[in-house]
Amino acid sequence: MKKNTRMDTASLQGLVKTLFYIFLFYYLFKFLMRLLAPYLVQQMAKKAEEHIKKQFDQQQYQSYQQNQNQQETKKEASKPTKQVGEYIDFEEVE
Repeated sequence: MKKNTRMDTASLQGLVKTLFYIFLFYYLFKFLMRLLAPYLVQQMAKKAEEHIKKQFDQQQYQSYQQNQNQQETKKEASKPTKQVGEYIDFEEVE
């Protein structure tokens, strides 16, 4: 003899219940996303703004460092060199 269980046959009631749950979760998700979407978009915009600001600051710092290095090399180039002694121009005598 075969034992009859709930899994043996599909019922119309089970199908309707499943479809009801699918629609319920779909509309619940849709409703929650309408409430949460502005907050999520705002948070993403804040993160993007922070990231862009960090990149900008890093770029500014790098250009500042390059300007400092260029100024230092100009100062070093414009410094008079130490003169050890007098330069005497000799002429050849015939």
